[in-house]
Amino acid sequence: MKINITGHHINITDSLNLYTKSKFQKLKKYSEYMVNTHVILTVEKERMKAEAKLKTKHGNLFAVDEKNNMYAAIDEIVEKLDKQLEKEKEKITNYRRIEE
Repeated sequence: MKINITGHHINITDSLNLYTKSKFQKLKKYSEYMVNTHVILTVEKERMKAEAKLKTKHGNLFAVDEKNNMYAAIDEIVEKLDKQLEKEKEKITNYRRIEE
């Protein structure tokens, strides 16, 4: 899985880059479905915004979150994507069972 990280009005430091990539490793259990991930980190006044667009074999997933802390926003989008991927995996598994 390839992870692209972009910053708007923020410099992506090495620690922020490593933290983001380590958190997205949690989603590696769904690697058979995932193709590409694009993470956009934005600072707007005092709000930190993190959004992720995840391309899978069966479509695209999107998650966005705003917090006062960038690390908390990254944690939240990873949790949202984890739930979305789990739901997608269940749909595919159930569809395959019906076919058999």
